Amino acid sequence: MTKPSTRIVTYAGLVHPWMCDAMRHLNVRHYVAMFDDASFQLLGRVAGKDPDPDGWADVRMEVDYLQELPAGKLITVRSHVEELGTSSLRYKHWMHGSIDDQLHATMSVVSVRFDLSERRKRPLTADERANALSLV
Repeated sequence: MTKPSTRIVTYAGLVHPWMCDAMRHLNVRHYVAMFDDASFQLLGRVAGKDPDPDGWADVRMEVDYLQELPAGKLITVRSHVEELGTSSLRYKHWMHGSIDDQLHATMSVVSVRFDLSERRKRPLTADERANALSLV
């Protein structure tokens, strides 16, 4: 796979000691929380607004843990859209050390544009498609 041209910063933070497990590494639940925050940033850019009641439903997440993260590590997540469907997006997050740029984890996600009142997926609008394409 070629390196995408557009990876935007969607999260930056610190691995706090209270986020670590008994082995003193970032606990899995916190990787997911950080990636989830990154998803809100990316999907907000696609929607062109802050999250609203008619939002997104994550239907698939796949995490690759590549290098443990110890307490005190500064991290940055960068993301981009990989594929657009009629009502869905496939996108990827990369979690790197902010200082050393070492890759620690990735997450691939499929999210579907969701209408809460109808309780079903809905097509991406023309603006959402254009916004998503700018992040491919």
